[in-house]
Amino acid sequence: MMKGIFLKLLSLVFLAGFFGFIAKATGMNTHQSFSITILSASILGTLLFWDFRLSFAFLGTSVLLVSKTIDLEHMIKFSSLEVILFLVGMMVLIGLLKDSGVFAWIVSLILRIRRLTARKFVFYICVISALLACTVDEVTSIVFMVAAILEICDYFEVEPTPFIIISVLATNIGSAATVLGNPIGILIASKSGLTFEDFIVKAFPLAAVCLFITIVILFFWYRKPMKKLEENIKKSGANEFLIKLISVPPERNLKIGLGIFGIVLFFISIHHRLEIFWGLEPNTVLLIVPLVASGCVMIWKWQKAREYIEKDVEWWTLLFFLLLFIQAGALKYTGATVFIAEKIVNSVGNNPNVLVGTILWISTIGSSVLDNVVLVAAFIPVIQGFYALNVTVQPLWWALLFGGCLGGNITMVGSTANIVAIGILEKDKDIRMTFFKWFWVGLTVGLITTCVVWVALVFLPFYK
Repeated sequence: MMKGIFLKLLSLVFLAGFFGFIAKATGMNTHQSFSITILSASILGTLLFWDFRLSFAFLGTSVLLVSKTIDLEHMIKFSSLEVILFLVGMMVLIGLLKDSGVFAWIVSLILRIRRLTARKFVFYICVISALLACTVDEVTSIVFMVAAILEICDYFEVEPTPFIIISVLATNIGSAATVLGNPIGILIASKSGLTFEDFIVKAFPLAAVCLFITIVILFFWYRKPMKKLEENIKKSGANEFLIKLISVPPERNLKIGLGIFGIVLFFISIHHRLEIFWGLEPNTVLLIVPLVASGCVMIWKWQKAREYIEKDVEWWTLLFFLLLFIQAGALKYTGATVFIAEKIVNSVGNNPNVLVGTILWISTIGSSVLDNVVLVAAFIPVIQGFYALNVTVQPLWWALLFGGCLGGNITMVGSTANIVAIGILEKDKDIRMTFFKWFWVGLTVGLITTCVVWVALVFLPFYK
């Protein structure tokens, strides 16, 4: 045990130092190479010691300050507090939706399908998983979907693992469709100037195409489990199943919860127009709408306000994001990101199509082994560095978004939704997910959908 920990620590120190040495050898100054070293150490610490990732984030940020690699003023500037506060507000609203029974109602829609078949079941869990992911977030979506799928599979006495994987793959694709689906969406929107409307017009259709292709692949890939489910549906009969499992939440609470969230979505959807009308900075309304709504919710539900903040807000994760944003910002502060951007342009040329492919595939492969928020936070300053080189940057933002989301499908640790779903499966059913049981279908879906996005970003002028 201790030997394994020692080897991991040794690997961390060696690799972080190696990356810093390479940065120095390529021409970076001391502060630039040191910022690379610290960010590498935090990322490697996250990979090797997942439970201690926040510790590495605290220590790394402190070292940056002590070494004068970044100052306090820019530390606050790069912390992306606007993104953190947006996520806090959304998490409070999601807590209200849970209390109102909204998610239970959405999941129950699957169970109301008439003349249920295996193909219908797979199609609906894909569509509902994707839509839930793009309206709330991927983690909340997958928690409720996994609970429903486990109940359904128990009733029909089929192995739940294929259907859990199906739901997760759809969830990761859906999380790219809007600003709300994944923390990387709001992070990219806040740093790029892209609006909710931009996501709906450009990201949503592309995600829908990827979802359709994924459903076709899954119909073929899981034809045997689906055949078994089809047989058991015919034996058991769906009517008794529906009567037994549907649990309708209180109608008043459901309507209020849906009404509040609908209003929030409406104002988020028109935030760009309101900002122009009121003369506000880009994304100001986008970022304050969840805060205003959650503030009103905490006044209305004042007895539960503390519970919403303490239990529904993932402070551990948000603090990790905040400190990671600072460390990524240190790359920009020291000029390392412009240096890296120049190296990329010198290596692949300033052809926008080549750059799009480079960013897309690096982010896809990277997010298959590394949490996509970590990868995107590190890449954002690099893409911002392209502005100084007169490169068309907008397609690169879409490449980073889709690479981060679609790459998460490739391995069982590629996204938070994957890890959460696997954890529930192991805890509730004592079923262990093996690497290759996930990898081959994840790799197939990940590579094909990424190729679709690559073709769209390169050949459709719509994304330029």
